[in-house]
Amino acid sequence: MCYNVLCDKLCTKSMYAYCPTWALSWDYRKKGIMNDIIRGNADILTLQEVETEQYHNMFFPELADHGYDGIFLPKSRVKTMNSDKEKKSVDGCSIFYKKNKFEKVNEYQIEFSQLATKEGASNTDTDMINRVSTKDNIAIVAVLRTKPDVYQNSPVPAPKGLTQMLMVSTAHIHWDPQSPDVKLVQTMMLVEELQKFVKEASMQFRPNAPPPSLDVDLCNSMPLILCGDFNSLPDSGVYEFLSKGRLDISHKDFEGQNYQVFMKDRCANGIINHNFNLTSAYKDVIPFTNYTFDFKGVIDYIFYSDQHLRLHGVMGLQDEEWFRANKIIGCPHPFVPSDHFPLFAEFSLPVHPQRPR
Repeated sequence: MCYNVLCDKLCTKSMYAYCPTWALSWDYRKKGIMNDIIRGNADILTLQEVETEQYHNMFFPELADHGYDGIFLPKSRVKTMNSDKEKKSVDGCSIFYKKNKFEKVNEYQIEFSQLATKEGASNTDTDMINRVSTKDNIAIVAVLRTKPDVYQNSPVPAPKGLTQMLMVSTAHIHWDPQSPDVKLVQTMMLVEELQKFVKEASMQFRPNAPPPSLDVDLCNSMPLILCGDFNSLPDSGVYEFLSKGRLDISHKDFEGQNYQVFMKDRCANGIINHNFNLTSAYKDVIPFTNYTFDFKGVIDYIFYSDQHLRLHGVMGLQDEEWFRANKIIGCPHPFVPSDHFPLFAEFSLPVHPQRPR
């Protein structure tokens, strides 16, 4: 499951004037949000715009009662806050997983502002400092291992006690439509960090033990699910880069911006690549994942490594006719607790016996 729950601080009457004030309140919306999550009964949840206070007071304890464990990372600006009250309202990303099916063996945190500051300090890309390092978006990563009895009833015979690794990541990329370059750089940083994390984990838990010299094999030696609010449409450079594994550095989303040094070390013949083989679970199935009065489009995604994971299906969303029939011009709405819709994809993780390094 991937779900931007719309944090309370951003759910204001000035932003969503078409929604009754009572339906914007967190006390009302949280019931619908939790209902969406519990009814979905997903083995893995990836959430965005979870406020720090609500993670500790609601999401974690309530989901723990339903058999989940979880991790959380607030946006980077939390480090600049002086008071606990301010810190409590900072939103971030979280990952939850069913404890009877998975155990967490590692976790990683990605703060794009820190990565951009480090990059900007070592080169002359002024836009890296001025445009990217000032944005406090983050991503979080969990390395999970299946419990030994998960494959007990598998139709494919599995060795007794078999466990498999799975990397799950969720990100919340910069929102501004006028900054497609920032979104692209953040996404490239995200992929670069994920490649490092997969390689690190693969050195301990590598399916079929590929030679360490083969970067492509190492990047694809562990199943990956990448979910999030990427604030990017399917015709964007972000989507092209993630789904095709390559992007021309002359792409229109970079127009007028200076990232030459950043690109120079990461591209060959004007193309920047990554070695993950990622596919969007929904592809062209739905017309929107975000539905407001002045914007309706697909900006949330579930990507997965299709050589490891088998996609069985996705949950559809209400079609536009339902919204018209109910005179819903935008969300949130008394019937819909967030301006984003929860995405659900069902995967199976085929048996791939592993050997420790």
